[in-house]
Amino acid sequence: MLKQLSVFLENKTGRLTAVTEILAEYNINIRALSLADTSDFGILRLIVNEPKKAYEILKKDGFTVRITDVIGVEMPDRPGGLNGVLQVMKSEGINIEYLYAFLGTNGRGAVVIFRVENMEKAMEILQEKGIQVLSPAEL
Repeated sequence: MLKQLSVFLENKTGRLTAVTEILAEYNINIRALSLADTSDFGILRLIVNEPKKAYEILKKDGFTVRITDVIGVEMPDRPGGLNGVLQVMKSEGINIEYLYAFLGTNGRGAVVIFRVENMEKAMEILQEKGIQVLSPAEL
């Protein structure tokens, strides 16, 4: 299981840059991110190399931040790769709250970050079906 930071940002110029500047200052590496917004605020979701440290420094700097568990899955980077994983989840009744994806590095396939209702069940089923669930070190 991976630890994800969710940072609530006012939708105004410079707020995203403030987060990335703080993380850079403390040598925290962003591995993956997603930003969803409305007219008033955004939710920045981050996977970083040091989630507890990032949480503490962002909180100390006045950001509203939360740590949640997510699942990282590696899949083939080809048409239908994501569909195969989604079909497994659907057939097992696993509800997906949200996801975001990026291309893997060093010849690895695509990586998708999932937030689901039942994390333990999802991880168990994915592994049983031969789908690679990534550890923090593998991401």
